[in-house]
Amino acid sequence: MKEYQVVGKSVRRLDALEKATGMGTFTTDLVLPGMLYAKVLRSPHAHARIVRIDTSRAEQLPGVEAVACFKNTTRKRFNHSATMTFTVPPMEAVLDECIYDDVVRYVGDEVAAVAAVSERIAEEALALIDVEYELLPAVFDPVKAMEPNAPDIHTRKAGCFLCGKNIPGEKIHLALGNVEEGFKESDVIIEETFYLPVQKQAQLETQAALATVSHNGDITVWSTTQTPHPTRQILSHIFEISQSKIRVLNPPYIGGGFGVRIGLSAKAEPIAVDLAMKTKKPVKIVYDRKEDFTSTDTRHSGIVTVKLGAKKDGTFQALQLKGLLNTGAYCSFGAETIGVLGAMGLSVYRAPHMLYTGNSVYTNITPAGAFRGFGNPQAMFAIESVVDMMAEQLGMDAKELRLKNIIKPGDPWILPYSCQSTGLTECIEKGAKEIGWERRGKLNKPGDRLRRGIGMAVGTHVSDAWPFCGDFSNAYVTIQADGSVHVASGVPDMGTGTRTTLGQFAAEVIGVGMEHISVTIADTQSTPFDIGSHASRTCYVAGQAVMQAAAEARSYALTYAAKMLNEPLENLTIQNAAVYCRGERKLTLAEVARHAHLHNEQFIGVGKVIPQNAPPWLAHFAEVEVDTETGQVRLLKLVAAHDVGKAINPVIVEGQLQGGVVQGMGYALSEEVLFDRDGRSQHDAYHKYMLLTAEDMPEIKAIIVEAEDPTGPCGAKGVGETGQVATAPAIANAIYDAVGVRLKQLPMTEERVFQALQNQLN
Repeated sequence: MKEYQVVGKSVRRLDALEKATGMGTFTTDLVLPGMLYAKVLRSPHAHARIVRIDTSRAEQLPGVEAVACFKNTTRKRFNHSATMTFTVPPMEAVLDECIYDDVVRYVGDEVAAVAAVSERIAEEALALIDVEYELLPAVFDPVKAMEPNAPDIHTRKAGCFLCGKNIPGEKIHLALGNVEEGFKESDVIIEETFYLPVQKQAQLETQAALATVSHNGDITVWSTTQTPHPTRQILSHIFEISQSKIRVLNPPYIGGGFGVRIGLSAKAEPIAVDLAMKTKKPVKIVYDRKEDFTSTDTRHSGIVTVKLGAKKDGTFQALQLKGLLNTGAYCSFGAETIGVLGAMGLSVYRAPHMLYTGNSVYTNITPAGAFRGFGNPQAMFAIESVVDMMAEQLGMDAKELRLKNIIKPGDPWILPYSCQSTGLTECIEKGAKEIGWERRGKLNKPGDRLRRGIGMAVGTHVSDAWPFCGDFSNAYVTIQADGSVHVASGVPDMGTGTRTTLGQFAAEVIGVGMEHISVTIADTQSTPFDIGSHASRTCYVAGQAVMQAAAEARSYALTYAAKMLNEPLENLTIQNAAVYCRGERKLTLAEVARHAHLHNEQFIGVGKVIPQNAPPWLAHFAEVEVDTETGQVRLLKLVAAHDVGKAINPVIVEGQLQGGVVQGMGYALSEEVLFDRDGRSQHDAYHKYMLLTAEDMPEIKAIIVEAEDPTGPCGAKGVGETGQVATAPAIANAIYDAVGVRLKQLPMTEERVFQALQNQLN
């Protein structure tokens, strides 16, 4: 394995001091001279037509400078997710939204917005807007929404390509072999259906944007987006303004994301831009926590059915997967998430016959979109539960059954890119050792009230958005006149350490320490195009672009130094910010750069990457304690063993794994947004939504496995989302080991566990 100088080291994060001292700037912190404050009037109804809207009293309130609604604002349709910018023909992006519409489709939909000199006045103005609604039939269940007599939530005229009642996008069909033949060849067949909840990202910083419009029409938007460049494209589409006149940037920090800001930050950016254009003043909008819960994307709830066939010796013969996701009132990522659910679900195990069918469905609840894992947690909760059931029916150890059937490089699989590396076997073995797998089934005595159990689950994910969706990255790397190095990349840093890891790539390639590195990110005016931070792609793809740009800048510097020293280029190298010739230090990099600067040369490298993809792998193990009298589940230990290719910064990697695991714990045990019979969210604040706290945390052990992938920068793979993929099924399998009840619905709350125990007794 190659020896690195900077890569693979837990160097201090470049943003550490700013954030630790509270000096980091976020969108919510920004204030500009003459700035106005925006507030949004939201629908109280799940489905209604606006018959009449009167904004005159709000407009007359002192301090109010603009009121916007569907009557005086562009009706250009768009999709607030970034998918509308990279949907490749002949596929069509689902464009089903406008900033304000004359039909509202969920409780919380935008009706109007006000810009005023203070938040208080803006709030008062909202109460003065008079709206008359005609109530329309609403539907909240995705199965009922597909019935012929269900209300139409969207029509083709709204820009949706429907291939069935209330179905956006396409129905997904993935096949390998012939599953009917596979099931005929199977000795044991298990088929089960699982139910998944609405989960909220609950990131710390709510959606926010600040927009200004110059006298010549140039627009600048600071926002919480994870994708500045695609966001600029969406705004250009909405307002029919050239992209070159729009600047989108982070300021520079984002208070978490987890997928909820891929594209627009809900509608914060277009609302701010529209009001800024109307008032000719800066306008800032910051969602309150209730708005963030009720009017921004969630994880897709849904129903997943798994049918698995195997031989008596445990060899998998056929795997059939069916997915149905509730995408809510607007498509957002609904057309893509349902595809990833199937693609990831069929990419873990080797079976000659596989089939996936799935689709998303419109309903009249809060839109669902991207959330860490992106359809994968839904798939793996179902699949890994059934794999454990198969092991029990076959009388096999659950770990051994997995080891027998997991994908190896070269195996046929469903994905359109190859599997060139896997450390999953090592993940399983190391994770099993850490949890004490040999204790499974031996932890309890008859009559114990508190019963312990151990479970496991495995999975994979992506290191890039997808290989066919216009996904690419660019970067600039410049060696400055003093020998310092500047990196420019269009990806944001949501707290994941992106700025630091990209700096480590540049430092490693050029041959300098991190003290010589500065990094500019997430600004469409000063960085080249990048599709953004999502899909576990930032390190993998942006890292490749930075390495390519750094290599070019280094090459220019060495070529120039060779002329200065009158030495063959092949004799020179850069180490520790100095040029060496045959092992002897000759010049500092600063001396070379300064000389070049005075002779009208600069060392600038450009990286342009159309990426491949690399599957990261993971195995999670859980030990739980279940109170048989109350149904309470207490997590004792969680082990997350992950093949990350190469850990560029091990501490950052461990932090990502731990954070993902904790969100997976919430998905498993407590987090769920419920809606009443009128479509109103019952969980619209932190104190109502059951996020786990520090008191709920078990021992969490992150194990890093490095099966370097030839396509990744220094062998790295994606890691941002993987921690959430297999946590819930590992916990579910541990609960079954403890008390013998199989939970098929998330979250596995005390009430549901207790009811399952009661059903077992009856």
